[in-house]
Amino acid sequence: MLNSDQTEIDLPPTHSESDGEDSGSVGLCAQSRIAEPGEAVKKDLQHLSREERRRRRRATAKYRTAHATRERIRVEAFNMAFAELRKLLPTLPPDKKLSKIEILRLAICYISYLNHVLDV
Repeated sequence: MLNSDQTEIDLPPTHSESDGEDSGSVGLCAQSRIAEPGEAVKKDLQHLSREERRRRRRATAKYRTAHATRERIRVEAFNMAFAELRKLLPTLPPDKKLSKIEILRLAICYISYLNHVLDV
């Protein structure tokens, strides 16, 4: 019985299996097959849990580089959104540098003020 972390591998029947003999030997077809480069790695990873395979994949340099690039793009978009919001808020002096939390608090107060003006 396989658990959710394992996958069943379908192998072609060997000569001994097709004859009905169970000698435990590997058929000629399987012996003459040339192993692919990543096949040994795949066999080593098959016995690991899903979480362990994920950890190993995330530990590769290629994955870390891609993740760092995605994170850099995300942070840049986040900062651009704060800069756009900052341009819409009135402050004295207008070029005063505000932290992100100050921008959010000022935006909340300004929206509240605008709601109050519309209600009156």
